[in-house]
Amino acid sequence: MIKNFHEVLQKAKSIERKIVSVAVAQDEPVLMAIKNAKESGIADAILVGDKEEIISIGTKIGMKMGDYQIIDEKDYKKAALKAVELVSSKKADMVMKGLIDTANFLRAVLNKEIGLRTGSLMSHVAVFEIPTLNRLLFLTDAAFNMYPELKEKIDIVNNAVKVAHSVGIECPKVAPICAVEVVNPNMPATLDAATLSKMSDRGQIKGCVIDGPLGLDNAISEEAARHKKVSGPVAGQADIVLMPNIEAGNVMYKTLTYTTNSKNGGLLVGTSAPVVLTSRADSEETKLNSIALAALVAELLKKNK
Repeated sequence: MIKNFHEVLQKAKSIERKIVSVAVAQDEPVLMAIKNAKESGIADAILVGDKEEIISIGTKIGMKMGDYQIIDEKDYKKAALKAVELVSSKKADMVMKGLIDTANFLRAVLNKEIGLRTGSLMSHVAVFEIPTLNRLLFLTDAAFNMYPELKEKIDIVNNAVKVAHSVGIECPKVAPICAVEVVNPNMPATLDAATLSKMSDRGQIKGCVIDGPLGLDNAISEEAARHKKVSGPVAGQADIVLMPNIEAGNVMYKTLTYTTNSKNGGLLVGTSAPVVLTSRADSEETKLNSIALAALVAELLKKNK
């Protein structure tokens, strides 16, 4: 089982090289990640945006610009649409956000004519390598769905499970995170957690094991689970932590990012192809990790067609 991003990158190098289209590509950190992805053998790229700026930035950071296809489109919205269209027309395997605001980028992703809609819920999956854990931790949803109800949580779990499967985790353990590890009728998240667990028991949610409600401590720490006498197939061993709402997810994401010596990557799933939606504050390493994850998800989607 893959336990760190070094192994993620190695797995991404072992599959057929993918093509990523970049929307408004004239951004130095994004181009550095693209350069690293190409040099690592993970992905080639089609760069959509202001050609002069792309060449200027790329040359500055040592890219061999003749190795890249560049589509000159100075209008940000049109560039995003073109980058998405390259994916929907099968000329690229995934799309990545460049120097464009998230709202306009997502409008292109969701465009009715050329977008990547599937009819399923889109959700964000962040993957963390944390020194104190002996496994990758999949965090969802910290960026996209604000206050998911039970129906949405089912889709969010299914999306995260696909990402876990793509890195070789055959049956990920899913913990619906709550403030307490017992069902409390006054706390709706615990009721959702119990329902998800029973649905998993009955095979209504496949490809994973779900058990909860669980507190974050006894979901990821076997010691905490033993101390609190919390048992079950997921307690202390969670691969996927399903957060109750965007506030909890976002706080956990930023806490892990800024106060621990962790590595991460993330992407949007629930679309017909992976969407690399990184923040401008994300490091080049995070962007490369995200491209590698997207490549693995693209490979899984290709195999499952």
